[in-house]
Amino acid sequence: MKNTTIFCLTLNPEHEKIIKELSYVPVGLGNLKFSENCLSDKIGENISNKNSYYGEYTFHYWIWKNYLSEIKTEWVGFCQYRKFFVNKLSDSSINLQELNKSVIHDIDKKFLDYDCILGSQFYVHNYKLSKIIKNHFFKFMINPAKIFDKKKRSLKFHFDLFHGKNNLELATDLLEKNDREDFKNFMSQRISFNPHNMFICKTKILRNYYETIFPWLKKCESIFGFDDLNGYGLKRIYGFLAERFLSYWFLKNYSVKEMPIFIKDLSDYKDL
Repeated sequence: MKNTTIFCLTLNPEHEKIIKELSYVPVGLGNLKFSENCLSDKIGENISNKNSYYGEYTFHYWIWKNYLSEIKTEWVGFCQYRKFFVNKLSDSSINLQELNKSVIHDIDKKFLDYDCILGSQFYVHNYKLSKIIKNHFFKFMINPAKIFDKKKRSLKFHFDLFHGKNNLELATDLLEKNDREDFKNFMSQRISFNPHNMFICKTKILRNYYETIFPWLKKCESIFGFDDLNGYGLKRIYGFLAERFLSYWFLKNYSVKEMPIFIKDLSDYKDL
């Protein structure tokens, strides 16, 4: 008997059949038309109009408000049409049958003492210097020593560089007191986080997470709004804030097991 429900989010209706072959629940986001068998963030109480800013979190909001009681398994997880939790990394030429054998379907008994599965750490201090200079030349000229010194490339430095200087501080100040200083320290002291807003957790935990993240993101709207968010790094700032906070929140409050995330676009299989 399955102990885990995993939702797979996509923007492409052609992925629905393949997602079902992986035994995942297909979720259609964006403006294209999906079948009635595909879950959506557009019915019931929703914020689907914010998808281009919130990313996958418009679906998380929909689950929070409409679907939590429908999840009957002990564990619940989320992946994307081109990113999957796997037992071990494989070659990018992997076929669909091999992918199906590699991805996580259920939580193994040996992991049941954990509360959450997150993706393997992504280290920001190893970001290529050439890309920093190419995309952020003026910031590099203002403070070249900090960019050359990898030890100073904290999560905060990385966020300031790619998502607007001081935006992190403005958002962090809106957190509840019990998280404000801890998250600030997390971002200023660490050089890695668990990427892609992907996680698998015990279902009973999910409501606690949603009741923390969504009131905070709503407060952030009063600062950043939507009209002046130009460029991908700013337009998706709510998703990027949530991505960093997800790592912090689960690591602070629960027992976490890290597993690799395999990048493979389901469009590679659309002609099968």
